[in-house]
Amino acid sequence: MRQLRYPPAERSDIIDTLHGHAVGDPYRWLEDPDSAKTKDWSAAQDTLYSEAASGYGTRSWFDDRVRSLLGAGYVGAPLWRGGRRFFTRRTAEQEHGVLYVRDGDGPERVLVDPGALDPEGLTTLDAWQPDRSGRLLAYQLSEGGDEESVLRVMDTDTGTTVDGPIDRARYSPIAWLPDSSAFYYVRRLPAERIPEGEENYHRRVYLHRLGSPENEDVLIFGEGRDKTEYYAPTVSRDGRWLLLSAVKGTSSATDLWIADLAEGPLESPRLLPIQQNVDADLEAHVGRDGRLYLYTDRDAPRGRLCVADPASPGHEHWTTLVPEDPEAVLEDYAILDGPELDRPELLVSWGRHAVSEISRHDLATGERLGTLELPGLGTIGTLGERPEGGHEAWFGYTDSTHPSSVYRYDALSGTVSRWAHAPGRIDVPDVRTELVTFTSKDGTPVRMLLVSPPGPSDGPRPTVLYGYGGFRISLSPSYSASALAWVRAGGVYAIANLRGGLEEGEGWHRAGMLADKQNVFDDCASAAEHLIATGVASPDRLAVMGGSNGGLLVGAMVTQRPDLFAAAVCSAPLLDMVRYEHFGLGQLWNVEYGSADVPEELEWLLAYSPYHNVREGTRYPATLFTVFDNDTRVDPMHARKLCALMQWATSAPAEERPILLRREAEVGHSSRSVSRSVALGSEQLAFLAHHLGLSTD
Repeated sequence: MRQLRYPPAERSDIIDTLHGHAVGDPYRWLEDPDSAKTKDWSAAQDTLYSEAASGYGTRSWFDDRVRSLLGAGYVGAPLWRGGRRFFTRRTAEQEHGVLYVRDGDGPERVLVDPGALDPEGLTTLDAWQPDRSGRLLAYQLSEGGDEESVLRVMDTDTGTTVDGPIDRARYSPIAWLPDSSAFYYVRRLPAERIPEGEENYHRRVYLHRLGSPENEDVLIFGEGRDKTEYYAPTVSRDGRWLLLSAVKGTSSATDLWIADLAEGPLESPRLLPIQQNVDADLEAHVGRDGRLYLYTDRDAPRGRLCVADPASPGHEHWTTLVPEDPEAVLEDYAILDGPELDRPELLVSWGRHAVSEISRHDLATGERLGTLELPGLGTIGTLGERPEGGHEAWFGYTDSTHPSSVYRYDALSGTVSRWAHAPGRIDVPDVRTELVTFTSKDGTPVRMLLVSPPGPSDGPRPTVLYGYGGFRISLSPSYSASALAWVRAGGVYAIANLRGGLEEGEGWHRAGMLADKQNVFDDCASAAEHLIATGVASPDRLAVMGGSNGGLLVGAMVTQRPDLFAAAVCSAPLLDMVRYEHFGLGQLWNVEYGSADVPEELEWLLAYSPYHNVREGTRYPATLFTVFDNDTRVDPMHARKLCALMQWATSAPAEERPILLRREAEVGHSSRSVSRSVALGSEQLAFLAHHLGLSTD
């Protein structure tokens, strides 16, 4: 490889005094994406990355393998409306999944095909919700990865648009009334009504009458409340009860109200509190039997299921139906109460050390009746039943070597059978999967899934350590084309269940947030040390990889423990933890990280913020930052600033351990086309293979 030279980047002398701390910020100018200086610097980084990537000989090999493995496509579990079912599916030839409807045994019909709407693949289907009859469909589309969903309503029989577009509907649930005349939904206030810089916040709940202009929608809830709150309205199947939840940012602390819509106008429901000002998760719905079902981690960090009378919903009236399991996390439930059943059943899904299982219970008493036999040690999706009742339930399933399938449980026969499978044919490599336990710095046992080639190894293999560690997100076994391509090439792929997730319940999450965030990084470092100590990897053959909050994890690893890793891939990361609240959706996350505005919390953030812990003269791992110009969650400025700082500080030659930035336009933080996924995945793997010595010959 020819000599690589880092683009020049001016170092400013900006120093902020925050609660007595002198906080330097030499690359603040890179926060402005529209300045000529930033554009020139970014263009030079594009050129540098292209020069470096031209020497990564495995890229085309990984491109072929990732594309082939993604050729499995996927199929989603059905959502039933009477005899009509809605589902998504993607074939190997399609860039995005397509939403279909099928009436009974009739032919499938396409309802929303993002690829047909936008052949360039920049439009994504963000959410969809049919009404109770299945005759109308509310759906949300966004373009270019910005996730700024626009809401429309379609007549599913004709495919014609009957309402909308309604903008500012990002992350909006849709709560249809039974007669389909109206729905409750969530919408942000227009920019002219809120302070500059707060356009991503200030949500409200409205009632929308079908066919009426959106500017006539009636405000139901949200005025005067915290700007970062998210709201979720739902309406019971019989239309009598409105449930409304409020959560501040990404917190799990849930305020919840219920209203009897039979009491008065839909525009002014009388909201009766179920839970307020309690630091506990709570989700609820009114069953067909008239009971109020409450999933909560209140007084049960791993979750329990309670019931109550909707007319008396307060905590003092809750009765535990399914108690907390001391070793498994309650994740979902479904009610099978069709008249054909002698004994109505309750299905409950659990995550036991991140592996899914399903138990059967008596619906009336919660008595445990048994378990369902699942296809393997994997992950199931949402449990779904017919909304009018019945004896069947459907759920998606995946594991490390199996792409998405849908399974059906029949309570009459007690059997589980595969109902639908991913449409593509693929050649999955033989792999060995192993769940291991290691001990973190403070003595806490942590689990890690290892996916590796079968057979003995003649020494440490090139190994990728992947982690996330935050926001109650569990890393459970799932099909990954990138992971399988890496293992097919002869490497090991390790997924660590770090604190901050929900693998072991809410206590596991809280042990990795706020003042305890360092536990996440200690867990990851201990995972790396375990891989090295057991001979799976060695420091010159080990990389760390993650995105978003997992990108923060990677940034912390390369700045805290550069000795453990030869390479790192840091995607869409948070890295400047002093100023993160000023960008993207940052103010939603101070419930997870803390705020630099609070003296004690600034201390936490400064202690691990990657941007503030770079040391000049350190031999840093080869690091690839991948960012997306239309990322409206995590601003690309984080990666720009740390990239510039590490390029200045590292003692390693650029040809040996480069610090690189891969930038991608017209795509955002979340959904993307298959072609873009293949390009990103193959380039990340080729970078890692080059620096870990993995050959595909």
